[in-house]
Amino acid sequence: MSDLPATVIIQEEGPREGFQIEGPIPTARKVELIDRLSDTGLKHIQVTSFVSPTRVPGTADAEQVVAGITRRPGVSYTGLWLNDKGLRRAIATERLDVRGGINLCASPTFLARNQNRTMQENLEAQRHMLQVYSQLGVEVNMGAVMAAFGCNFEGEISPATVVLLVGQLLDLASEAEVKLEYVAICDTMAWATPPSIERVIGAVREKWPELELSLHLHDTRGMAIADAWTGLQMGVRRFDAAVAGLGGCPFAAHKGAAGNICTEDLVLLCEEAGIRTGIDLENLLEVAHLAEDIVGHPLPGAVKTGGPLRKRSV
Repeated sequence: MSDLPATVIIQEEGPREGFQIEGPIPTARKVELIDRLSDTGLKHIQVTSFVSPTRVPGTADAEQVVAGITRRPGVSYTGLWLNDKGLRRAIATERLDVRGGINLCASPTFLARNQNRTMQENLEAQRHMLQVYSQLGVEVNMGAVMAAFGCNFEGEISPATVVLLVGQLLDLASEAEVKLEYVAICDTMAWATPPSIERVIGAVREKWPELELSLHLHDTRGMAIADAWTGLQMGVRRFDAAVAGLGGCPFAAHKGAAGNICTEDLVLLCEEAGIRTGIDLENLLEVAHLAEDIVGHPLPGAVKTGGPLRKRSV
């Protein structure tokens, strides 16, 4: 247990993850959820995606969502984009904390479905994005490897492949004279298990022991909370999460594709392990119920149903 972090950074992605895949949701209700999340102690909320409204109609109102939120001091509000057109849309809102990232993918088939690119084309696209970030004065703070544990189209991904891609991210950053704050290892299609978390994180750590890592976990196969615990034991202190378990990937070709690890479930796990999150769990549980009301169907988060642990004083 000696590697457990004292604190964790939880990056809330529910609004972006959830509303990209749910049926039509009124803009005002999206704003309502984001504003309520802002009062829970979360310090980072990814509010929307600036992507093609034809391919992802659930985020066609991205600019309207950003315009409608009430920014809280100390909270970072970000968006997601896949190209310079999306980046420029995010900058034009003048209401987001715009930081750049570069992304590679461990599965050629998923990459083709998700972004219509080959591996080499994507490598060049990230090199181009670094040039665009520089031209626009956007700080670049992270890299990510998508489908790092497995792929519904190609099967298991080897740790060696992930190490290769992390190396490419670091090389791209070095070429652009950028230092990445952290690299996200993303279980995009929920193939991770505790043993594969150990293998992949261990392989990356062996090559770059000082590199800070983040985990982006999906819960399609019910492994996310166990995977998070394994990551915590290995010293990972950054996690993406989604309130109530909102979301899923529209390009994963899995009928039951689930969203990120549930934020309130992760918060409870951390609290019970003595790891500080800075998040008000009771408040967050109210927001989880709000999320269910907004989408109009049950969401998979467990703690919102079972409730927090209420210990008797002795």
